[in-house]
Amino acid sequence: MSTAEQIVADLRAESDELDALVAGLPSSGWADPTPAPGWTIAHQIAHLLWTDRVSLLSLTDEPGFNDVLAQAMTDPTGFVDAGAEELALTPPAQLLSDWRHTRGRLHDELLTVADGRKLPWFGPPMSAASMATARMMETWAHGLDVADALGLRRPATARLRSIAHIGVRTRDFAFTVHGLAVPAEPFRVELVAPATRGSADAGQLWTWGPEDAAQRVTGPAEDFCMLVTQRRARSELDVTAVGADAAKWLTIAQAFAGPPGAGRG
Repeated sequence: MSTAEQIVADLRAESDELDALVAGLPSSGWADPTPAPGWTIAHQIAHLLWTDRVSLLSLTDEPGFNDVLAQAMTDPTGFVDAGAEELALTPPAQLLSDWRHTRGRLHDELLTVADGRKLPWFGPPMSAASMATARMMETWAHGLDVADALGLRRPATARLRSIAHIGVRTRDFAFTVHGLAVPAEPFRVELVAPATRGSADAGQLWTWGPEDAAQRVTGPAEDFCMLVTQRRARSELDVTAVGADAAKWLTIAQAFAGPPGAGRG
């Protein structure tokens, strides 16, 4: 199985897990607030639907995607939220059906992307594997918001590895978006994989960067993923930094594109 195929398979599983959380909700439950200020459960699913639609355009209709990109430039900081606000007004059953149909098409199309093809996006163009990883990160993060709203605790899985990877890869972006100089030295990141029953990675160490790096970040993979998606405050997480630059990174890390997030206090 290729890297893209594995990530798409993980994306399908992550999406299905979130689907199972909301599928049985009464219509009134979709109006329940989530930890994201002003966003209900409907907003969370609407956001995923909107982004999946735009991702599908990038794959199948580049002129159509360019039209969306031009519209986005008229409101760079608000167009994504506006999309969620509009779609959140859709009746819940229709919203869920639309998300299922759209994400299914997107997942299928991602598997057809030719090697070497770069897909246009709001930032740099990316490969199918990178787009699937970004969708994984968002689906997991917004799924966590939904689970929090429902008072549920989802078990961590080996799928977190892709999210941790994008969290590490966006280190330089996090410094840049905050107007800070990018550290010249690479960091060593060592994360303990979730103890998922039946997973070959259970309890293993996932690592990035040179072993002898002076700047280091360590902790459970789930905690690191919550940090870089800004789903928990750093004080709630068991993530440790060695070195001033690594310590700074943990205060500004973000695995998502766009301006700095407000975090979770």
